[in-house]
Amino acid sequence: MSEWLISLEGTPQGHQTALMLALFAAFLHAVFGALQKGRFDPWVTRAAIDLWLVILSAPLLFLVPWPEPHMWPIFAGAVVIHLTYKVLQAMAYTRGAYTVVYPVVRGTGPLFAVIGAGLVFGESFTGLQWSGLAILLIGIFGLAVYNLVFLEGQRDTLVPALGLALLTGLMVAIYTTYDAYGIRATADPFTFLAWFFFLGSLDFPLLFLARPLRRRLEGVAVRPLMKRGVTGALVAFGSFGAVMLATRLDKVGEAAVLRETSTVFAAFIGWLVLRETVGPRRIALMALIALGAVIVELGG
Repeated sequence: MSEWLISLEGTPQGHQTALMLALFAAFLHAVFGALQKGRFDPWVTRAAIDLWLVILSAPLLFLVPWPEPHMWPIFAGAVVIHLTYKVLQAMAYTRGAYTVVYPVVRGTGPLFAVIGAGLVFGESFTGLQWSGLAILLIGIFGLAVYNLVFLEGQRDTLVPALGLALLTGLMVAIYTTYDAYGIRATADPFTFLAWFFFLGSLDFPLLFLARPLRRRLEGVAVRPLMKRGVTGALVAFGSFGAVMLATRLDKVGEAAVLRETSTVFAAFIGWLVLRETVGPRRIALMALIALGAVIVELGG
């Protein structure tokens, strides 16, 4: 499968495959975000997901080629970057409503990711693509503002939540660009994915060995938490794995923008699962997000 995937790089078929992978990642990422914001403390949920990621990815290490020597510093950098991202995201979700925090995180990410892809990989957007990105960002931040205006709870922690959401969005751009560099630096992309999921998921389970975080486990129903953890781990494999493969096959900036249609999926999940209200204005804003993504794709 690795050889087939590598053969698609830089081809029209590779471009189409990257498009489908990015949209698939968008849907799964919205599900992943909702899992962290649902029944359990976001810190506890993330630890459960990461624990299962370690368990499930460990056997995969024996099925992929051994990483080249130059990959170990790259893995170390990925661990630090993703730990920072996960801590900021957990802090933001603890303080703010999902439908307010999530659009800000996802809206900040693609703008910085496009800039990062230009600096690191020499990618460039056409004028039409920049207009599509602008429309998408208007829709995303408009959705955040609308949710903010009609927010019923957690207003006392809203300012720090929004600040943390902006920082988290910056980390999304950093890890998107860095991971794209990492998955292109090894001969076999699945080598990067297997070791990324294993090494990058050790941190939160280990953090919960510390007493302050261990207290968050008091009174938690273990069985439902483990069920959510394994579900989240499987979703993470699909979401993060798909977008990383998309950045290997095609432009990093386009994959980053298309993934942010996850905001549309997140709004529907917030409505269907978390019982959050969705009205005509929010539907119009979601349509803007989708329209912007289509323009970015067609304008390339």
